[in-house]
Amino acid sequence: MKKNGDQEILQLIQNPKTREMGFRQLILTYQKRVYHVIRRMVLIHEDADDITQNTFIKAHHHIDKFQGQSSLFTWLYRIATNESLTFLEKKKKRYFFSIEDHQEKMESYIDQPGNIDGDEIQRLLQKALLTLPDKQRLVFHLKYQEELTYEEMSEITGTSVGALKASYHHAVKKVEYSLTHE
Repeated sequence: MKKNGDQEILQLIQNPKTREMGFRQLILTYQKRVYHVIRRMVLIHEDADDITQNTFIKAHHHIDKFQGQSSLFTWLYRIATNESLTFLEKKKKRYFFSIEDHQEKMESYIDQPGNIDGDEIQRLLQKALLTLPDKQRLVFHLKYQEELTYEEMSEITGTSVGALKASYHHAVKKVEYSLTHE
């Protein structure tokens, strides 16, 4: 959505009489995109739904802190990625997953019919992405699948452009290796 659309939503939210209508508009405008960002990180639909809901709840609580230096989607994206990373960390700790056990569980989810759309190449890519640390997987998604610039990614993650370029480079090398040694 363009900046002026963001401004309209923000004006609705800032007016006590139209605040709830503004939040409904925010959700209608960005919910699908936020969900897809989260789903790529956590894979499981139910988890992605929960995290999407948490993202918008957090946005509702903190909208007054939004300073307009970025688009609303960038701000929501930042919340969504932080929520996703926190969720993945908690899930690993809660179930005492080792990295290998977590990866194995997610791979078995990918292999179940109907869980991941796409052909065999897509399935192999998803498995290769599971071999990446969460933050590298996030950078890969932001660059490769969301086609964001490094500057946009830096704004979302709070990480330097140089560090993001290095993470993306390492992620690509690991994915290439994983796909060629499958």
